[in-house]
Amino acid sequence: MRVLMTTWGSRGDVEPLAGLAAALRGLGAEVRVCAPPDEEFVALLERVGVQLVPLGPSVRSVVSGPKPPTAEDAFRLARELVDARFEALTAAAEDCDALLATGLMPAGARDVAEKLGLHYVLACFHIFGLPSRHFRPGRRPGTPSPEDETDYRKLWEQDAQRVNALYGDALNSGRAAIGLPPVENVRDHVFTDRPWLAADPLLCPSEGMTELDVVPTGAWILPDDRPLPPDLEAFLDAGEPPVYVGFGSMAAYAPEGIARVAVEAGRAHGRRVLLARGWAGLAPVDDRDDCHVVGEVNQQALFRRVAAVVHHGGAGTTTTATVAGAPQVVVPRIADQPYWAGRVAELGIGVAHLDPTPTVASLSAALGAALAPGTRVRAEAVAGEVRTDGATVAAKLLFEAVGQAVPGVAG
Repeated sequence: MRVLMTTWGSRGDVEPLAGLAAALRGLGAEVRVCAPPDEEFVALLERVGVQLVPLGPSVRSVVSGPKPPTAEDAFRLARELVDARFEALTAAAEDCDALLATGLMPAGARDVAEKLGLHYVLACFHIFGLPSRHFRPGRRPGTPSPEDETDYRKLWEQDAQRVNALYGDALNSGRAAIGLPPVENVRDHVFTDRPWLAADPLLCPSEGMTELDVVPTGAWILPDDRPLPPDLEAFLDAGEPPVYVGFGSMAAYAPEGIARVAVEAGRAHGRRVLLARGWAGLAPVDDRDDCHVVGEVNQQALFRRVAAVVHHGGAGTTTTATVAGAPQVVVPRIADQPYWAGRVAELGIGVAHLDPTPTVASLSAALGAALAPGTRVRAEAVAGEVRTDGATVAAKLLFEAVGQAVPGVAG
């Protein structure tokens, strides 16, 4: 079986595909991945023996400006990505049996699959954004949902219109160019009635949460056996477990002054601090030896050795910290991040710092709760309940979906 997977988004959108690619290859499938051409994504896929086929601009070039992208930027990027998908996916899908799409509204992927007769799957890493009476579209999770049925329908119809405004013209132009009729509702066309949910069922329960017939697989985790760098090992061994602070692929969205705030908050509890440089470029605030900076490292190993993880609430970081049994402080900024912050708090495995701009006092208070012995006990208990076989589950489902026997499974 040959599978083409595609995404456009941050590392949290790319690494799960690397995890699924590893599982598919383990079952004998051939895998290609169309993704943003950022260097770290190329290296990530090389770890599983898959070459990255470039799709659109690099993510870092889009999000690393001094300010978040504007509405005008969003419209320009939407058309650019739709056009890129028609071109890149058509070429990359040669001889493939299935096309799996995820990431930023992958309009154009289903259409290429339709033209070439491939099985199409839309996968998502959370339920926020799927039609649901539990979330207001375009609002931070936790905003009260409309109780009136008419208001509920109206809100999601407006959301569909918003997606149409962004992607409709480009999508239908591309469809016309390959001899396909136009679609009226881009969002529902892309999502399908049965999207796959690549998230842990405990962290992200889906039953009754959306109108769609979601297929939960569990999170697609890429196993990581890389050793930690010697300088990081030395820092970890030199004292009590530090507090990890990282905001991943966040750049313009990272809280202003977060490195200084985090270091001072950690020191207020007598804790050393480990800063993850990330796209925000976090750096030491002074020359004291109680702070260390790391680049891209094995978080699966690292999070088992820290006192707490302070992060932005991306799906991948939340899952990795949860599997490691590390207490968390989540400082959400955009999109689905408030949802994950809420789940961490609800499960009792950490704290949701819902003010997106922490102060030393507020972050210190959140850290105090996360560092409490009871939070650690709860986090370690929940870690034992999280499934880590999601990529294998999804790989087998994909074999079955295209009508091929799963290797090694009697049928």
